[in-house]
Amino acid sequence: MNKHIPMYKEIEQYIISQIRSNKWAPLSRIPSENELAEQFHVSRITVKNALSNLVEQRIVYRQQGKGTFVAEDHHQALDELTRAASPAPRKRTVGFLMPRLDNRFTANVLSGIEDVLSAEGYRMLFSKTNDSQQDEIVRIKEMLEFPLDGLIIYPVEGENYNSEILSLTLSKFPLVLVDRSLKGIETTSVSSDNFTSSVEAVNHLYEYGHKSIGFISSRPEGTSSIEERIAGYEYGLEQHGILIDRSLQLSTLTFSQSIEETMNSLRQFIISNPQMTALLASSFGPEISRVAIECGRRLPEDLSIIFFDDVVDPIFCVVAPTVIAQQEREIGREAARLLIEQMGETQSQCKRVKLPSKLIVRDSTGPNLLAAPELAEPRT
Repeated sequence: MNKHIPMYKEIEQYIISQIRSNKWAPLSRIPSENELAEQFHVSRITVKNALSNLVEQRIVYRQQGKGTFVAEDHHQALDELTRAASPAPRKRTVGFLMPRLDNRFTANVLSGIEDVLSAEGYRMLFSKTNDSQQDEIVRIKEMLEFPLDGLIIYPVEGENYNSEILSLTLSKFPLVLVDRSLKGIETTSVSSDNFTSSVEAVNHLYEYGHKSIGFISSRPEGTSSIEERIAGYEYGLEQHGILIDRSLQLSTLTFSQSIEETMNSLRQFIISNPQMTALLASSFGPEISRVAIECGRRLPEDLSIIFFDDVVDPIFCVVAPTVIAQQEREIGREAARLLIEQMGETQSQCKRVKLPSKLIVRDSTGPNLLAAPELAEPRT
């Protein structure tokens, strides 16, 4: 006897096994309560509990004064019992890694992924990688210890080839990258159309008479989204016959720097370029606004700024920002849809999806009054 199972359950299992093996045929009488009590060395109360449960499950039935019999339709009852006892099918699981969860963009991407996965019955495992490639590698390995069906990764900035991502790609593991693509490697990815967005931003500033236009970002090496933004910025300048001035580009910032280090770099950049009348900010928006004002540059009278990514409540900003608003939530949804598509196909094709962004003009951009005072009049 299994001491971990109550005796009445042992008796139930014994009766069910006898019926399943056809040793006790439909409508046949089974041993009496006294006989079963003697066989299992238990009280009649224990046997009675076992039989009562089986009667409730329609596996046996009782006739007063005659005994207990196998139900004629016991097969259906036993099938229902088997289904109830069977473990539920494993819920398919998707992992999602992102560098940080501290701004509108990352929160909305996460929300978009969850929208689709939850609607399709998937479970999601989530982890931050803290802007560290080493942490990213560790988190990927940890997630793969679970029964995992696919991965969505928002790679750390500045990396070129993460060995784990490369390994997953080569092994054809279902994988979608968010906001990044890897040069020379076929991986499915979803991002904004960063090149076109930067061109549109430069066009907007040029229409306001700005020709000395700067650009600020974190390090671009190996980060396709930033490389595309810089390429679009420089292409926009060239289209308007503006020579590219590298001194107007600050792209050495990192997210591992302290706030003080970042502010000092920004302060030195703005002070060193008094001729700069406009600026395209790929990241570090709040810090750039603060430093510009500290340096005596009024927005937009002295310095027009366009920021990548919208803010939650622009009306509460000191100066409502002109932004390139990305479709953050739709980026997440599309990443989840593409991953589900990969998991459902034996050989899915690599896809690189680029979603359009929208330029929203607010108060942080305005006419270059020194170059063209007539532009101070509002346009109709």
